[in-house]
Amino acid sequence: MSLENLTVLTAGQRQALPRLLAEAGLTTKFAAELLRGDGSDRWFLRISEAGRSLIAILPSPTMPRAQAEARAVWEIGRHLAGRSVPIPALLGFDPATGIVLCEDLGDAQFQGIIAAASSAEVVRHYHQALEVLLQMQLAGRVGFDPRWCWDTPAYDRELMLARESGYFWEACCRDYLGMTGRMPGLAEDFHRLADLAAGQPSGFFLHRDFQSRNLIVKAGRLRVLDFQGGRLGPLAYDLASLLNDPYVDLPVPIRADLFDYYLELLAERAPELVAGFAEGYLWLALQRNLQILGAFAFLAKVKGKPFFKAYLVPAAVNLDRLLREPGGRQLPVLSALATELPDRFNSLKVV
Repeated sequence: MSLENLTVLTAGQRQALPRLLAEAGLTTKFAAELLRGDGSDRWFLRISEAGRSLIAILPSPTMPRAQAEARAVWEIGRHLAGRSVPIPALLGFDPATGIVLCEDLGDAQFQGIIAAASSAEVVRHYHQALEVLLQMQLAGRVGFDPRWCWDTPAYDRELMLARESGYFWEACCRDYLGMTGRMPGLAEDFHRLADLAAGQPSGFFLHRDFQSRNLIVKAGRLRVLDFQGGRLGPLAYDLASLLNDPYVDLPVPIRADLFDYYLELLAERAPELVAGFAEGYLWLALQRNLQILGAFAFLAKVKGKPFFKAYLVPAAVNLDRLLREPGGRQLPVLSALATELPDRFNSLKVV
């Protein structure tokens, strides 16, 4: 496919892209393949020539702050690369059109690698992911400029209530499952949970979507994608994203072992952060799980992306599992709701 046949390109992008490609060492004799992400409205072009392949990321044509998101890819990406976080090499950026040109890492998603791995290999792969995660969290905070953020500069209580628990209720419970009227006391549980989560140590680099479909393995080395939503926040959130990932149904004993491995790494790098980490982890894991359910329900119903339907039940089962831990007693109404969710989804034939 040639650039002339790509209707997703604007006039400005048709002018800017050949220049970016030339600066990266490509001529005009390349082939272009159009790709789409999972939940993103952005377009991705795989551009190949003479055995070399690059990816051009095009901003969302519908999102109001798409240009700011594109700049965040460039600015946050350059920062992370400078802190030895393994991301795709960034090769060019056009501020006028928001095109970002980067290395093509291929299609070996972490999710697929884990699905085909033995138990021992699963643990080995996850150990590498946890090592990368902690490097990103600790080194990534050094010199991080919140002005690079396109969304919010920090993960805080307001975000939790509006775009995690609030999103869960509106997109998942109300719009997807058709529930009318919140259960008495549910809002109080949301506020209590946000208070507990917001009380955890913060100020670390937070990816906010650190899960198996945003990790790629190339030549045995794990690389991190979709970091443009990065901001400052607590350590436990990204760990919870990885260990409670609905795309990979990790057995509970393996999750526990991986959690312990992360604590070992943390004790080596920042021992002062270990005390109280396990207790705070639950609150942030719950926040993350609510965000997942809201996002997947919205993407399936409003955005018309059926891919996400298959992961609603696993996410609901995991929410129920988390709330059955002793800390869940502090959130009795949310706990009661969580026990109902898998059956509610199954009644809609969400499989």
